[in-house]
This record gives sequence, structure tokens and C-alpha cells, in this order.
Amino acid sequence: MCGFVGFLSNKALEPQKHDQNQMIERTEIITHRGPDDQGFYTDDTVQLGFRRLSIIDLEGGHQPLSYSDGRYTIIFNGEIYNYLEIKKQLEAEGMAFQTTSDTEVILALYAKKGEEAVKELRGMFGFVIWDKEDRKLFAARDPFGIKPFYFMETEDGIFFASEKKSLLIGKDKDEISAQALQHYLTFQFVPEPASMSQGIKRLEPGHFISKKPGEALHIASYWKPEFRPRPQSLDEATSKIREVLTDSVKMHMRSDVPVGAFLSSGIDSTSIVALAKEFHPSILTFTVGFEREGYSEIDIAKDSAEKLGVANIHTVITPEAFVKELPKIIWHMDDPVADPAAIPLYFVAQEAAKHVKVVLSGEGADELFGGYNIYREPLALNWFQHLPKAARGLIRATASRLPDTMKGKSYLIRGTTPMKERYIGNAFMFDEGEKRFVLKDFNENTHFTQVTEALYRNSSTYQDVEKMQYVDLHTWLRGDILVKADRMTMAHSLELRVPFLDKEVFEVAASIPAELKTANKTTKYALREAMRGIVPESILYRKKLGFPVPIRVWLKNELYEWARTIIRESATDDLINKSYVYKLLDDHLHDKQDNSRKIWTILVFMIWHKIYVEDQISFQKEPQLQS
Repeated sequence: MCGFVGFLSNKALEPQKHDQNQMIERTEIITHRGPDDQGFYTDDTVQLGFRRLSIIDLEGGHQPLSYSDGRYTIIFNGEIYNYLEIKKQLEAEGMAFQTTSDTEVILALYAKKGEEAVKELRGMFGFVIWDKEDRKLFAARDPFGIKPFYFMETEDGIFFASEKKSLLIGKDKDEISAQALQHYLTFQFVPEPASMSQGIKRLEPGHFISKKPGEALHIASYWKPEFRPRPQSLDEATSKIREVLTDSVKMHMRSDVPVGAFLSSGIDSTSIVALAKEFHPSILTFTVGFEREGYSEIDIAKDSAEKLGVANIHTVITPEAFVKELPKIIWHMDDPVADPAAIPLYFVAQEAAKHVKVVLSGEGADELFGGYNIYREPLALNWFQHLPKAARGLIRATASRLPDTMKGKSYLIRGTTPMKERYIGNAFMFDEGEKRFVLKDFNENTHFTQVTEALYRNSSTYQDVEKMQYVDLHTWLRGDILVKADRMTMAHSLELRVPFLDKEVFEVAASIPAELKTANKTTKYALREAMRGIVPESILYRKKLGFPVPIRVWLKNELYEWARTIIRESATDDLINKSYVYKLLDDHLHDKQDNSRKIWTILVFMIWHKIYVEDQISFQKEPQLQS
């Protein structure tokens, strides 16, 4: 795992305008992504900078790496799990290699097949290739968005980087996109391809870029997730799941350094550990929890580890440590991501990095195999669709006038609201009406459906469960789950691998009909049955906690005054209506309503604003923010 920075000029490089010192600075700010080595490449058109975390070919994998007598040069962040198979094929066709790295395999494959090469890669990646003979830059991001890729176009050319903070070097301050802020308050993250910064975008998963100096940027898709459920028996489904997941874990274990695994209380991570143990019996597992009762997975994970016969190392997070590390966590995120689960992930990664360089994790299982409880909602609400449209409208109008505390109100409203209006993904913080009270400058023309409309249009032929999965793959997974997974592990120079998010695994998951995902009054039914006899019986149908964080409790106790201080001192008065935020906090304190996630969404933005907009810290130092 690594980090890169680069620039392609539209004309001959002007040293005084794009000097090497600034490229060094852009590269050094992401040293946490690659503390083992650094490298640079410059010619009259491009500048490339690289930080390396050595995982495969520790001696020969230095980057930027060149191939074919220096014609092609690459900077690459990620891992290609089928690189040995591709290399064997290329060698049979007469191509030679100077290293044993997967990086050189990408270059050789590109030299052979051009843009089509990216379709053969099985792994996680963001990379940039410069062809100095054809004077063409080619860059790509993996199908699911496991690895990040930011870019920024200017009159001078295009800048690109693994983390946005590299692109902020040289800018006076981070200029906020008003539209991105409005969407952030809905989703708790900024949906791709936008970022919170004006002019900085993210290359979407499954897409590539090509550009020649002075010509327009070309962006195209090379892979799209498509659900193709087909009738099949449970036995057929479980057999295929076991086979493909075992193969994926085996491929993800390829490494020249020790590999460990995160272990929680759920089926996802436990499945990964159980399968990994077959290939690496002494694998270490890592777990995190909080001091407060009901917010820890440590005891369950320890029990699972014991039953599986693997060692478990765990750590406990205190409120004090939580507050102390929060600014650093937000700094690493680049953009505000208000998922409290990022915090325990940061701490478990910190502990794991003391022992291993690579960890396996269970991200993606819910999106692929139907793991969220809300995926069962279409079945529960189905009877509403048999009512006349006028009747549904009357029920919805009546329910909207009921007190928020009345039981059943939400059920009636959701049942009479079309899916594309009620489901935007796993997190729905502020609706359009409430954002009018939060924001000083609410834009009527910015609506969350601008993010989801095309997704529902593209999935119009799917059943409701597949529609929800499709929306989550394009929003929640890439905007929240994988952002925090990458940033919180890379903060500690730890490579995270996700065997569920593999193209081969997806093809199997996409073929499973909805009735096998949410059958038997549960979620991920087919996956659970596939893991029967592999994971401990106590885990098979256990509801996971999923890195729970006691935000709801803390904001009434240990963190109440801290939250008020953040709100009071934040220089966001031109953006946020603080009186409304105080009301949310006090209503939460007095148990009028659980506003913890909404409050947290605003607090994270305020801290992010203090770091990136108010410039309270130097980008060359770890951020500090007094509570």
C-alpha cells in the first residue's frame, strides 16, 4: 500500500511554477501511506511523486517504476492479487520482467493491451501510467473504490493524488463547495465524484482517465456492478459462495510480510478469519471496544478466536483518548465523514500496526450479500403497494401530522413513500426541510435526489432489494465504508485488504435471488448458510454490533460540554445556524429525541472546518485541537 502525487502539464513544464520542492512537499504530506521508501520522476511534461509501503518484492518494487526501456512509467497504490497468473501468461508471450512485483505486471500488461489491460486486473488499485513516446497519461481506479484517487484540473494541466491534502498544497485555503456541504448533511459524507473542495474531484470506481498535454480530459467506465439474480437452490448458492470466497481469501493472503485480520462479533470478519486460518494457521486477530457496557465486541471476539484456534489482541478506548485523537482522525479523512465507526477502526488499526503490515477485513459483505436490516423493509412494506394511490397519499398526509414520538409514524410514512424518495443509502441524517434550519444559505435547487436519481434509473428493472444494494454500492460503500477503511488503516501505515470486494465474489453474489438473501427472517441468509461448519455456531446468526460507538450516551455526559465548546468556537457562523445546533444538543440531553448522529455530523464538519478552512494546523505536522 502506498501513496502517489503527480502533475501532467498542458505545455512544457515551467520550473519556477511547478518546482520539485512543491512536489516533494505534496509527497511528504502522505508519508503515512508509505514510510518505507520514496521516489520521483520528472521530464518536460510530467512530475510524479511516490511514497511506498513495501508489501511485495521488498527489494525490487521501488517506484516510480519504468518499463520497456523507459517508455512507460507508473506510480501505483494497491495490490493486484492475480499478478502471478498474468505474469505467467505474459512471459509465455515473450515479455520479460526485471522485478517480482505486481507493479511491473501492470506496466507490462498495459504495454501489451493498452486501456483494455485494466479489465484483467483483480485487486484494489489507483495508478497512473505515463507513456512518454505517445505522450499520453492513463490512470485507473479499482472497480469498488477500495483505493482513493483525487484529481484537479487547472489551466496549467491536471494534478492527481491518493489523498486530497496533497492537492491543497499551494492553495490559500480549502474552498468549500456549497452543494457538497448540503449533500454531506444528508448522507454524512460527500457523495462521489465530488469532494468538499471546489475544483477537486474523485475518479469514480471502475473508471479510467486518459489525457494528452493540451487536450481534453477523457473519463470512461471499464466496469459496472450489475445484479443478475437467477433461480437456484440454497445448496447451489452456498456451494458457490464457499468456493469463491475461499479462493478470494487465498488470493488476498499473497504477501511478503505478515498478514493479520480484524475480528468483530459478526459473521463477516469471522468468516474471513476462519478461511484465512486454513492458509495461515498462526494468523493474529485484532479487536477493539469501549469501556461502557454494551459497546464492546471484545468478549465475543475473544471467544470466537479461541474456538477458531487463533490469537486475539484487543484494545479498549476511553472517552479521553477518543477526544484527543479525533482531530487527527478527521485530518486523515481529507473530507468530513461523520461515521462514528471510524474512531474504533482507527484505534484497532493502531494496535494491529504494532504487529503486522497487512490486515484482512470484512467490508463489502453487507452490500453484496444483503446484510443490512433495512434490506428486509420492502417485504414489510409490500402491502402498502396494494392500496390505491389516493389512499396511500391520505395515510401519508395523516401520519405526517402525528407527533414524532408516536409509535408507528415512521412506518406509515415510509410505507407510503416511493422507494426512490425514502431510501438514499444506509445513512439519512437531515432531510431537505431540516437542512433549511441548519444552513444559513440553503439552496432550493440542491436536492439529495440529484445523487440518487440516476442510480434508480439505472436499476429500474431490479427488485427492491437489489435496488437498495445498487444504491449502497454507489453511495454508502464508496463514500463511507471504504473511505474510513483506507484512511484509518493508512494513518498507521497498515494495508487493509477486503476479500469480499472481489470481482469474482461479486459475480456470485449478484446471481443470488433476493429470497435467498433475506430469507428465514434474517439477513445474508445464503452467506450464513455457506459458512455453516466453518465459523463457530454462536456467530452464525448473531447480530453484529459493527464497531459500536457510545456517541448517544457520551453526548449527554462526558462529551456534552466538549460539544458545546466545539460549536461555540467554530468559525462556521456564516454557514451553520448555531442556535439550531444548540437546540439539537439540548433536546438530546433532555431525552426529547435521539439527535446524536445529527449532532455528530455537524461536529465533525466543524472540526474539519477548523483544520482545513481556518488553517489551525500546518499540513506538515500532525494536527492538534484543544478540547
